Amino acid sequence: MKRLLTGFLTVVYLLPVWTPATANAGVIERACITAGRQAASGRLCDCIQQVADQMLTNADQRLAAKFFSEPHKAQEIRQSDNARHEAFWLRYKEFGVSAAAMCD
Repeated sequence: MKRLLTGFLTVVYLLPVWTPATANAGVIERACITAGRQAASGRLCDCIQQVADQMLTNADQRLAAKFFSEPHKAQEIRQSDNARHEAFWLRYKEFGVSAAAMCD
């Protein structure tokens, strides 16, 4: 019983060490890392997240993160006649330009 308890406490103690790096990442960083693109490195994805944190709201980030797994969603938002989508797209374009300049 003592061995079992010791093993359990060891696992609980070390669990934070074993959690993936994406656990503390922002929504865009996680989407970037998990998208499986060759050019996506942890450093690049982190940089993009930092720019997103400066320029996009949390709601904007959640929507933009969907573009990594559903690229066609970006086209739908861009072509939408919805005023909120149009406003988002303008912010997203500015974010893209800034991220490209800062994260190359």
